[in-house]
Amino acid sequence: MTPTEWSYVIFGIVLFVAIVFDLGLLSRKAHSISMRQALFQTIFWVGLALAFFVFLWFEDGKIIALEYISSYLMEWGLSIDNIFVFILIFSFFNIPERHANRVLLLGILIAIVLRVIFITIGIALIHRFYWILYLFGAFLVYTGFKMFVINTEEEFNPEENAVYKFLKKVLPLSHDNSSGKFTQIINGKTHYTMLFVVVIMLAATDIVFALDSIPAVFSITQNKLVVYTSNIFAVLGLRSLFFLLRSAVEKFKYLKEGIAIVLIFIGLKMLISFFEIHVHIGISLLVIVLCLGGSILFSIYKNHQNRKRLNRNN
Repeated sequence: MTPTEWSYVIFGIVLFVAIVFDLGLLSRKAHSISMRQALFQTIFWVGLALAFFVFLWFEDGKIIALEYISSYLMEWGLSIDNIFVFILIFSFFNIPERHANRVLLLGILIAIVLRVIFITIGIALIHRFYWILYLFGAFLVYTGFKMFVINTEEEFNPEENAVYKFLKKVLPLSHDNSSGKFTQIINGKTHYTMLFVVVIMLAATDIVFALDSIPAVFSITQNKLVVYTSNIFAVLGLRSLFFLLRSAVEKFKYLKEGIAIVLIFIGLKMLISFFEIHVHIGISLLVIVLCLGGSILFSIYKNHQNRKRLNRNN
């Protein structure tokens, strides 16, 4: 087998074992996820993604490995922005703590299947119509600028969400979440609970975010292995990140600006390739790390400054 084929095999084996262990054994029963458990699960998924980077370095070479880690970090940063909307959805529908883990699990698994479909379609389109990359680039530049002026959390209203409105129109819904079931029999008729609604909304929300993240990865590489693996690893880490960050949303208030700069950079990178100007993958990785890391550190610094100011005023 070729190195790429071996990489697919290893990725499949690692993914299966990891899903059975983390998403299966640790998620069979409805229970609350502690901050400590969420931290360990986050370390587990990030560590697994980094281990696969090392494997690619030795198996497929430095360039493929750098493309993978750049794509993964890009997806990971965008997934944090995704989590902020997830938190709004769970809060609005008042999902009990003990059921949140299972609801996230199902929503994320559906999102992975949909992403694989979208990535496959995207790769096919790019191979047939290469110029579509320039449209992706223009879209990412627009999205990046838009991020500076629009607050995603304020713009997103679960009650006005098109998916929720559609579900209310076509399905009989029940607002009882205490049973932990996705359906209930009321007066002899099947009703769908808010747990079911949230699973569908999580998957639909991830599709919207995929419209940014998948073109962003295509700007870094069109290698199928890299695009698939970086996306799947980042999405699988969403669940533990949700429980880790849900109480710390405000602590990363400048992350959006960092993500916006990255989107503008990679969008411009796609556009200037029309003039045969190509940015080295090492520069792309450096920009991603500096923007995401810098925005997180700046958020922490500003929070510290605000606390000091409050203490002085008190």
